[in-house]
Amino acid sequence: MIVLWAWATCGTAQEFVIKFATVAPEGSTWMSIMRQYDAAVRKESGGRIGFRIYPGQVMGDESAVLRKIRVGQLQSGGFTGVGLGDVAPLVRILDTPFLVNSADESDHLYSKFGKEFEAAFEEGGYVLLGWAEVGFVHVFTKKKITKPEDLSSIRMWTWEGDPVAAAAFSALDINPIPLSITDVYSSLQTGLIDAFYTPPLAALALQWFTQVKYVVQVPLANSAGAVLISKKFFDKMPADLQEILVRNGKKFMAELTGLSRRDNAKAMETLSRQGIEGIPVGKSDLARYVEAGERARQALAGKLYSKEFLAQVEKALQDFRASKGASR
Repeated sequence: MIVLWAWATCGTAQEFVIKFATVAPEGSTWMSIMRQYDAAVRKESGGRIGFRIYPGQVMGDESAVLRKIRVGQLQSGGFTGVGLGDVAPLVRILDTPFLVNSADESDHLYSKFGKEFEAAFEEGGYVLLGWAEVGFVHVFTKKKITKPEDLSSIRMWTWEGDPVAAAAFSALDINPIPLSITDVYSSLQTGLIDAFYTPPLAALALQWFTQVKYVVQVPLANSAGAVLISKKFFDKMPADLQEILVRNGKKFMAELTGLSRRDNAKAMETLSRQGIEGIPVGKSDLARYVEAGERARQALAGKLYSKEFLAQVEKALQDFRASKGASR
């Protein structure tokens, strides 16, 4: 009987193997949570479903992962806003500059507009397994920025093919240099660029911080992230496995978001100890940044999302702030 049970378990273990890829490196919090997620769905499904995980860009950048999912070489991936936007442009509204002030405001948008975002993913051929926030993005520079006008003199990196970053930097009068994420470190070393934008944790993990001296204390945006799975592959699963996968995905990705927020706060403290100087932003300069963010969001309306949806999102934030007694 034991032999038969073991044989049956081995057989069902191969029923649905989800090949998953991400740029997150092995040993990161991302990978720790993904392996916990994998273990949970394997256990609950009796071995009928599980992930085969490819971390650290071994399957290429986010565009490459999406291409491999389309041809069936992979089935799932962990993405930042750039990859998510290739699937569902509407979702990029979450990454627009100076939209949100806090994690609570981001959570409010995920909650209020969750159905619209999930529908956009499904229209693009994917199912959302869980949001995995990347974190608040800060501008890091080799040169000290004392006022918004200083930005026009820096050689800013921008993620190649990212329309949100392009609109943001255009509104800030920056002419950025588009590069693949894999080229940033070497470009900082050679002087091709002297500034970049990323959450503090990524600046540490990628060692980009070693090439700069300053960080702007007011964040540019809160970068969205998520785990997606091919809808075509997902629809082949029986309903019980779909439920196990989605329920656990939401649980573990929510945990990952909480850990990411904690780790980013700690990373900013570590960067300070490493000699990265924080650049404060005064009220008048902040107002100019916020105004630039509004111009960038309007420039993207009609391209990534409708003007009506933008108005709904901005109104939702205004109402949320009013309910909390907060302001911009």
